[in-house]
Amino acid sequence: MRKKKISYSEIIPNKNEWPIVKLSKNRKEFIDEVTSDTYNHLLGNKKASLREDIETTIHREKLRMKANPWRVDPPDEKVYWKSIQSRLLDINGEDKKVAKEQEKHLLEEIIRRYTQEIAGNFKNSAYQFAQRFVTFGFARLLNAARVEGLLSLFSRRLDLDDKIHVIGETEHIRSLAKKGTVVMVPTHFSNLDSILIGWAIQFLGLPPFIYGAGLNLFNIKILAYFMNSLGAYKVDRRKKNPIYLETLKTYSRNAIKKGCHSLFFPGGTRSRSGQLETNLRMGLLGTAIEAQRELYLNAKEGEEVRKVFIVPVVINYHFTLEAPSLIREHLKRTGRERYYVEADEFSTSYKLGTFMFKFFTKGSDISVNVGRGMDILGNYVDDEGSSFDKNGNPINARDYFLRDQKITFDAQREKEYVRVLAKRIIEEYHKYNRVFASHLVAYVAFKMLERKHPKLDLYSVLRLPDEDLILDYEEFRSKFRKLRTRLNKLHSKGQVDMSDHMKKKSYDAIEHGLRNVGLYHDQRPLIRRGDKIIVQDTNTLYYYHNRMNGYGLEKHI
Repeated sequence: MRKKKISYSEIIPNKNEWPIVKLSKNRKEFIDEVTSDTYNHLLGNKKASLREDIETTIHREKLRMKANPWRVDPPDEKVYWKSIQSRLLDINGEDKKVAKEQEKHLLEEIIRRYTQEIAGNFKNSAYQFAQRFVTFGFARLLNAARVEGLLSLFSRRLDLDDKIHVIGETEHIRSLAKKGTVVMVPTHFSNLDSILIGWAIQFLGLPPFIYGAGLNLFNIKILAYFMNSLGAYKVDRRKKNPIYLETLKTYSRNAIKKGCHSLFFPGGTRSRSGQLETNLRMGLLGTAIEAQRELYLNAKEGEEVRKVFIVPVVINYHFTLEAPSLIREHLKRTGRERYYVEADEFSTSYKLGTFMFKFFTKGSDISVNVGRGMDILGNYVDDEGSSFDKNGNPINARDYFLRDQKITFDAQREKEYVRVLAKRIIEEYHKYNRVFASHLVAYVAFKMLERKHPKLDLYSVLRLPDEDLILDYEEFRSKFRKLRTRLNKLHSKGQVDMSDHMKKKSYDAIEHGLRNVGLYHDQRPLIRRGDKIIVQDTNTLYYYHNRMNGYGLEKHI
């Protein structure tokens, strides 16, 4: 019997009232505002001389262009930065006051160039098309998984929400999006995450979110089209100079202040290890706190202040198509000379299209688990947006920014707030992580290998010969049942989520996990042959095993 489908109405039916539409209509003014605010902030917080900042930026940009050029880079980059360097050198002979003004002019010009590069170009008509295309395309691919043959791609039967399960605090996030500005912070495992989250936002009836997407992804034409259409602004992680980083932060902060619901992956990039993020990037996360402070600061007396809400989201796949290349990169970083990695990425539209087709034509579920909303210090909020401490006592978020009864800026204080918020997000990731059987079978198998070879380090375990990669099924099943019992206890305490298929008999749950773990990969990490479990790929097995880290399960096996 099929479950009754859930349908969500749009919380803002009038598209012209969407915050992102209002922002796009005033794109030029917004670019001017971000440029001006960044300029003023950099001038007001000088640790080095202005000239030194510009020289550092030029130097780093020249190194970037030489060491790591991308197709998406502007064609005039070399000419532009050579011109900036030449003009800076010409300032040397000028009067000090005149030189200072010319340096300021160069700073403003660089900031404006960065802002124009970062700025999204949302178009409502393109967004509507992208919505229809993604829904149509995803659904047709899913139908192809159930009915053999290409004709199934054009079947009228749409069952997208049978495969992608949007669960958790769904009505709560809809309520918060009406009351204030939502900053969604998902986990990040796959190149598909941005498109998947975009679909989930549309499915929940929320207006489109702005989000930062890696500039490298704009190398892929089809991905660039959708990201532009769905509200993306560009983030170039090669650029580490203070002028660019401050411009990026100002862009995010000002968009949140204007009520644009925002999405960014606080892990910064896809998890290379397969583990839930434990180290979050503080820069963009801090812009939510800055935006909230400025909203309180600029509010008129008696005016209701728009609140900023942080909503963690955990994405769960049975398998991640990029897992083999991601784990190789992780092992190279952690093992250095003990491990060698070869490049393997999805660099063209064709590769991405193949990637998506194979993903959606495999019969494996996806879950998008929406967490409970929090204020900018990680306290839970109710449906009205009111904050409460861990004991249920009401809190006024405005008090976080008071000193002598006045709203003040304190860099050290806000740095600590970001650290506290990051810690709370990580806790929520573990709470809303939805355990799939594929995660647990991988964990049990890899832990059994480690226990069989207690004197070997990780890299030696990963290089075990084939004859040492055979596990006894009954022993495997016993340990699976023991860890599942432990997870059920954690689940009853609200410390982890569990997929419905984990409630099956242990034999059926294990079979479900073995069927789905590494489903697409050329070599499955784990298979069963009679009374034996065979490990075929220790690297990808280790990747999927890592998803269950952080729950103390190693003590129970």
